[in-house]
Amino acid sequence: MNFQFTLNFIRPIYITIALCLIYNFRTVIHKLKLTLQGITYFLLSKDKTYNAPNPYPSFEGITKIEKKTIIFVRHGESTWNDTFNKGHRSLLLFSVGFIPGLLYAVLYEFYLVLAGKMDSWFYDSPLSHLGLEQVDKLALFLQESEQKVSGDEAKLLAIMNADPSAPPSILVSSSLRRAISTIAASFRVRLSKNPSDSILILPSLQEISRNPDTLSITPAYTSVTPSWIDQESKVCDFHKIFEEHLDVKWNKGNKPMDTNGYKRMSAFCQDVFSDKIKEEYVIVGGHSIWFRSFFRAFLPHDFAHVSKKNKVVNAGCVSFTLMKTSTGDGDKFMIDKDSIKVLYGGF
Repeated sequence: MNFQFTLNFIRPIYITIALCLIYNFRTVIHKLKLTLQGITYFLLSKDKTYNAPNPYPSFEGITKIEKKTIIFVRHGESTWNDTFNKGHRSLLLFSVGFIPGLLYAVLYEFYLVLAGKMDSWFYDSPLSHLGLEQVDKLALFLQESEQKVSGDEAKLLAIMNADPSAPPSILVSSSLRRAISTIAASFRVRLSKNPSDSILILPSLQEISRNPDTLSITPAYTSVTPSWIDQESKVCDFHKIFEEHLDVKWNKGNKPMDTNGYKRMSAFCQDVFSDKIKEEYVIVGGHSIWFRSFFRAFLPHDFAHVSKKNKVVNAGCVSFTLMKTSTGDGDKFMIDKDSIKVLYGGF
């Protein structure tokens, strides 16, 4: 009797799930494709396997040096971070909540399939609700703090806000959604005041890791679709910003299997000093491992700095001067070790 009751209760659920999967067959195929890509990249990629040569112990004695000021802006917490990283939580709280959190994430991923949403909790993971709060706080900091500081910090904040008296700057971002959403939300006031301002998508900034959250869900040269969390957010109108301000002409799509982190970091350095980016000040939306790897690769190897050990915090901002010189062995790049400044959040 109890078995029959259970069977009668469960059967409609199975039927409903089957009908949803059939109705959303295109979404199912899309999600299976993403899953296969994620597994393949995780097993075969060598994205973190490289040796970064020390370009120079210093640039002393070199007369011809080009310089650009770079401002790294790490994305807010992502759904992947929420599931797998301790973040702001104590180790005990994270440990106790890990299994329930993972189960919730898996079930939500399944719900996205049943609902026919071309989205994912894990693949190209978007900003979480906490991540949106973090970038909203950064946006408020940018709006309110410029008058409270002086010197170089005030100048850099004016540049980030694109004040009329400030030198021109450009917003660039990784092709991953959490980085794009961070720049869109954090600089929403700047973008609203400057309709012609854009966010240039650079695939060279794609995160350094084999995990599926570092793979881009957006095809090459295609406009980015806000995540389900972005769409429900009151922080800003992501649809409007993505439609009006994203520049995807250089976005060649997902990182290929034969790439690695050093190749992309080197490509970014070349981009910064190329015709793609004419501005002296470059505001970069990106990722913690990529940023830390960049400091390790382009700071003098014998120079100890917290940036080589610790990640930039979620929604943190750090500036520095990137130098370039051309030699018989090709272009060489280095961070001026005395130029690193924490503008917000830190390491």
